[in-house]
Amino acid sequence: MDQSLFTYDVIAEDPGTHARAGVLHTPHGDVPTPIFMPVGTKATVKGIMPSTLRELGTKILLANTYHLSMRPGADLVAEMGGLHDFMRWDGPILTDSGGFQVFSHEEFFRLSRDGVRFRAIDYDGKWITWTPEENMAIAQKLGADIVMQLDQCVGYPAPRKKVERSVELSSYWAERCYAAHTRPDQALFGIVQGGMHLDLRLRSLRHLEEIGDFPGYGIGGYSVGEDHETMFETLEPLVSEHMPRNKPRYLMGVGNPTTLVRAVGCGVDMFDCVLPTRTARTGSAFSSEGRLNFRHARFAHDPRPIDEACTCPACQAGFSRSYLHHLVRQKEMLAGILISQHNIHFLLDLMRRAREAVVAGTYGAFVEEWMASPAARDW
Repeated sequence: MDQSLFTYDVIAEDPGTHARAGVLHTPHGDVPTPIFMPVGTKATVKGIMPSTLRELGTKILLANTYHLSMRPGADLVAEMGGLHDFMRWDGPILTDSGGFQVFSHEEFFRLSRDGVRFRAIDYDGKWITWTPEENMAIAQKLGADIVMQLDQCVGYPAPRKKVERSVELSSYWAERCYAAHTRPDQALFGIVQGGMHLDLRLRSLRHLEEIGDFPGYGIGGYSVGEDHETMFETLEPLVSEHMPRNKPRYLMGVGNPTTLVRAVGCGVDMFDCVLPTRTARTGSAFSSEGRLNFRHARFAHDPRPIDEACTCPACQAGFSRSYLHHLVRQKEMLAGILISQHNIHFLLDLMRRAREAVVAGTYGAFVEEWMASPAARDW
């Protein structure tokens, strides 16, 4: 990796919390942090054009290595010029390793120090073997700006021995990924595992720092069944006291608005999650009033937009709650498109306001205001 292409500048730190604002520099543009990354699992954020994503305020997208390796295949994406050309997205892209998807089918995979053998049950059912080297080869063909090491994510609750094994394997695989990754215009992030055990989290982080100079760190193994308070018991000290100041910190797979607000206060910089789009496709929207489920009959005669103060295209165009209720009940695809636009904008705007509060030195007050608002409930 060419270190000059990937740098992270901390531009402000809140005096009363551990929140910080920064800029992540990549070959496809700068990313202001804290930031939420919409998820385009299969090289698309379902139903939303790249130009619309820009209009919503998107700075960086996430795509999934596992799904893209299965369909259409990394070789084809490379043939088409890489993910940026394939998706017609000229901004930064991050691809995860696919490890979470592999390990979510627990009865259909086999682990060893060499790698993971798994059955692609959501595709053709064939058994596939991934070594860290093969995972890196796929990631380099896809061509995202940032890629993640192959790691093992375990659910919650899990026996300590299983979590220790996860840390051991993830650390060993990180070393092999680091050695195998050679693409200069691409950054490889290590992933801190360790479940809800702070000592194991610190062991994982220490192993990564011993391996080499990773330009950033993912924080995996959260939002896997634990409640929020259990998460923050280890997340807060891990991030605020132990993770390097000059590297971006990416909390993987978390999209609950209140969790984002609290995690920024711990010093987290980057987030991704399918929550805003997945819930949109079932008819639910974020709002200043809290969660709105447009399947409910109470919206049938409501002429208001989703959120009257919102500047997303769906709200600015004046689509009423009544209309969205109708679309959701009739299973029209436009419902998912409009609510997805709104939900993505909601999280992007939340992070924009969080950043402004950090720069102003008022993030503590921002958190208090958020926690007292109806928007903080229901998620």
